[in-house]
Amino acid sequence: MKATSPQVYARTAGLLYLVVIGAGLFAEAFVRSNLVVGHDAAATARSILASESLFRFGMSVELFGLACDAAIAVILYELLRPVHQGLALLAAFLRIVNGAIFGLTAVCQVAALRLLKGGDTLSAFTADQLRDLALLAMKLHGDGYAIALVFFGFSLLALGYLLLRSGYFPRFLGVLTCIAGLGYVINSFVRFLAPGLAAQLGPSLLLPGFVAELSLCLWLIVKGVDLAKWNERAAPS
Repeated sequence: MKATSPQVYARTAGLLYLVVIGAGLFAEAFVRSNLVVGHDAAATARSILASESLFRFGMSVELFGLACDAAIAVILYELLRPVHQGLALLAAFLRIVNGAIFGLTAVCQVAALRLLKGGDTLSAFTADQLRDLALLAMKLHGDGYAIALVFFGFSLLALGYLLLRSGYFPRFLGVLTCIAGLGYVINSFVRFLAPGLAAQLGPSLLLPGFVAELSLCLWLIVKGVDLAKWNERAAPS
């Protein structure tokens, strides 16, 4: 059986990455940011219930993106194992752990919706209590997101090193990816160690991640890998 070309792997990873970025932006920037209203449980409840279909669709799109991200982890391992197989495996494993935690965190969104919809099993709670619990569930979702990004950040640090050492990807992608990984890790730890500082530093720490991931995504789609150098690294010594 003919082996799959690394160029096919690269283009596939790039297209999947585009789906992941789009799904994440839609779910976070378009859905949650517009429906979850800071510390106002009543306003959050009204927004979610008034846009229940959008809320459910945002969850579904995000879960689909996570499945695509698992595939990206495997493809990037295949592309980068000629550089260092152990480190490429670690990067893939950390990325999959990130997806697993993030997937479990989605339960918080389901819980928020169930609380707001009420029902016989929740009759012991008042409407205000249910709204407060729903907002708490969404805040826990944010905490779970931050925990997942610790593993994703370390995955990007390993990935950035591999890109730098590869020779068949441009070095600037490795530098950007390392900066992005460091930003994700710092942002998550600041969220738990100094919550008051997190809101101020958050945008500046997360923006490099968007730039790096979009750059890698577009490079994989448009350029792929340098086949001659990939074959040179992949050839048995």
